[in-house]
Amino acid sequence: MSANEKIVIAHVDVSERKQNIVRDVLADLPEWFGLPESTKSYVTEAAKLPLWAAYYHGHAIGFIDYFQTSIASGEINCMGIKKQFHHQGIGTRLERALESYAKNHAHYLQVKTVDEGHYPEYDQTIRFYESVGFERLEVFPKLWDSWNPCLVLVKKL
Repeated sequence: MSANEKIVIAHVDVSERKQNIVRDVLADLPEWFGLPESTKSYVTEAAKLPLWAAYYHGHAIGFIDYFQTSIASGEINCMGIKKQFHHQGIGTRLERALESYAKNHAHYLQVKTVDEGHYPEYDQTIRFYESVGFERLEVFPKLWDSWNPCLVLVKKL
């Protein structure tokens, strides 16, 4: 049995538990989440958002959460998987769980990340989102700041 077969994906309802999961997972991903103020914001927001976690032997190793941006669209607010579990299909399983929920609330799903060509880690992130059906919509060069141009990817549900 592979490690991925032992992974359980579950919706998390308890606000404090959601925040603990996000805090723990993001602490393992400083290459992606190295700005303390942004990380703190993701932890705070998680308490109020629908969130799914990936568990391995009862320990949370990843998560994804959802934000309704409009009547027609929802957004992956934040997603993270501990590094030792990357490239095992866990992100795909988390995205599918969120997408199943989002289909009942929106026509489109979007996600924002740093545009290609600035950091290898974010280039990897873009490849992941494209592998699960997202398409590049638009780049906003100064939505965040000049060294982190924002790429918006979308997926029709």
